[in-house]
Amino acid sequence: MLGIRSCGGALLAALGLASACTTDFTGYRLEAGDAGSPDTDAGSGGIVAEGGHAGSHAGNGSSGSTSGGAPSAAGSSDAEAGMGGSGASTTVGGSTGEAGSAAGAGGGIVLLTGTPVSCTGLASTCGPSGASSCCTASLVPGGTYNRSNQSVAPATISSFGLDEYEVSVGRFRNFAKVYTQSMTPPGAGKNPSNMALDPGWSTDWNARLPANAAALATAVQCASGTYTSNAGARESMPMTCLTWYEAFAFCIWDGGRLPTEAEWNYAAAGGAEERPYPWGSELPDDQRAVFLPGSSGLMQVVGGKAPLGNGKWGQADMAGNAWEWTLDVFATPYVQTDCQDCANTSATVSSVRVFRGGSTGNSASFMLAATRNNYDPTKTTSTIGVRCARTP
Repeated sequence: MLGIRSCGGALLAALGLASACTTDFTGYRLEAGDAGSPDTDAGSGGIVAEGGHAGSHAGNGSSGSTSGGAPSAAGSSDAEAGMGGSGASTTVGGSTGEAGSAAGAGGGIVLLTGTPVSCTGLASTCGPSGASSCCTASLVPGGTYNRSNQSVAPATISSFGLDEYEVSVGRFRNFAKVYTQSMTPPGAGKNPSNMALDPGWSTDWNARLPANAAALATAVQCASGTYTSNAGARESMPMTCLTWYEAFAFCIWDGGRLPTEAEWNYAAAGGAEERPYPWGSELPDDQRAVFLPGSSGLMQVVGGKAPLGNGKWGQADMAGNAWEWTLDVFATPYVQTDCQDCANTSATVSSVRVFRGGSTGNSASFMLAATRNNYDPTKTTSTIGVRCARTP
């Protein structure tokens, strides 16, 4: 059942999740980079920080609320019912421009063609000038790297597609219009490069979704979240207050899936380059990421820090703005030591899931591509959203 959406205060402020919609952080962990000895924050209620790069949580609190000046999405036509197309064919994007900008990529970016159903009727209001499609996705070429920059955790990843932007409020609103609790087919959302071991969507999870569209619209309006009952100034901001199940169901409906943790980290680290930050080695600043103190804890338009904050393959906001759910069940150390398109999907319904990327409510120490985090998949915060993976 849902309904675990209460809002906290001092404890969440210590986490940089000041207006998160829960006070139960049992099992909440943070791990970053080449970790040192685990160290529990004083007064954190058992919250554990792993890794010298993570820094102290103290002083990272913020309201987590949303900024008011985002462009409104023009057009409000209903999204088509059913599953969205994946945009399987590709085309080469140039080295300039907001959609598919090649900042940090050293050349052209391969964009996926086709428009996901979530962008039906939406104006192009994302990116730094508020004029880019919110549904742009690009190819992430496969390769081998070390997960979280740990030499004991190598992984080989097949090529996949990944949205350039975090899912926006406007895109999720189209999903909410056609939502039903049983709309997600069993087995949907599998990683095509791991079909034998990825079970995809389980119909047992339907009971963990809201009962109907009205219940969904209510559930995702947690305190300081971005979703509103009616379309307005936040349509181009990251969609937050999503459970893991809601995020997964959205991506499946939109013709995609949740990225595995290994895929997400591969894209954020620039593959074998193993970048400290998605854009490279430069320290985080307000030109590259939405984080404290410059963000004042406010969500901003998705892609607003492009192109300087983009990753190697054009993804924006992989550090800051909103945390992002991934497919995996959290484990440390990594479960698979020999990872070939791997994902840790062995879970009970209570197992915590991985989210990554840092948020507007965190300091620079959280912006590292290696930072891992986890949370109860049935709960939400005002700073966790999602980005969808796709089949190229």
